[in-house]
Amino acid sequence: MPDRKSSFFIFLSLAGMLVACAQGVPSSQPSPIPSTPSPLPEKKLEYDLHKLPRSIVHTLKIPAQSQFVVTTAVSSKLQTVEEFADSSQAIAVLNGGFFDPENQKSTASIFQNGQQIAKPEDNDRLMNNLNLLPYLDRILNRSEFRRYQCGSSQQYDITPRQELPPTDCQLQDALGAGPQLLPFSTLREEGFLDGQNGTVIRDALGHNQPNARSAIGITRDGSLLLVLASQNPDNSTNSGLSILELTDFMKKQGVEKALNLDGGTSSALFFQGETFYGKVNESGEPIARPVKSVLLVKSTKKPEQ
Repeated sequence: MPDRKSSFFIFLSLAGMLVACAQGVPSSQPSPIPSTPSPLPEKKLEYDLHKLPRSIVHTLKIPAQSQFVVTTAVSSKLQTVEEFADSSQAIAVLNGGFFDPENQKSTASIFQNGQQIAKPEDNDRLMNNLNLLPYLDRILNRSEFRRYQCGSSQQYDITPRQELPPTDCQLQDALGAGPQLLPFSTLREEGFLDGQNGTVIRDALGHNQPNARSAIGITRDGSLLLVLASQNPDNSTNSGLSILELTDFMKKQGVEKALNLDGGTSSALFFQGETFYGKVNESGEPIARPVKSVLLVKSTKKPEQ
């Protein structure tokens, strides 16, 4: 049994330890090490190939909130998607808006980095075409794919050209094409289709005919889907997708907003060094046609030194 002196010193020692703990002085026991949150896994582009009865469809999904961004590009002269990829160091390139192959001018409105770099009003052959005069107002307000900067985040949308950006958002990139496929078709509203009493007097896209098609869509979570519908090499005259078939395909992929892009011989998708073409000739060989504008997929992640 300890004497009174020993008991007194034991009491002082215990009191000192309590004071030390209260003042934050480390005790002899190791403190728990705060856990460091694990970094989120890096999202990847998702390429897929879909073999349909009349078409081979290539899709490239760009996950929402990823290190990838979709922007626009226009060339002073027509270029292939491979040439656009080389000059921009893009991971993927999809052909973009409509253009006049005779004067090589865009018939679509295009913004890049907040600046308008092409507009249909500058194309004399479009503006002075008497056959298009009844549809000109609709042509000048066709739908476009947009990228906004909204504070510290970016957003994508598909909207008519004359629609104002959302409040507190700045328009960064836009590429006009049309029509909208989803949530509903705007073939008539954008002047691609016209007719009365079952008689079609204008069908600029051959909407019921199978053809090579290109499109871009936005899913519910904000992911983007690039789509190239190619013709079958063994059936150049009756393969590809109609506009309705393209719409149905994109809906099945979870797309809620979709925009048709320039199609036919313009349809082409470049991804990681390989190019897929939409149109084929009578021998089943792909047709590589240079285009005026494209959508670029680029990484915002800086390359490691």
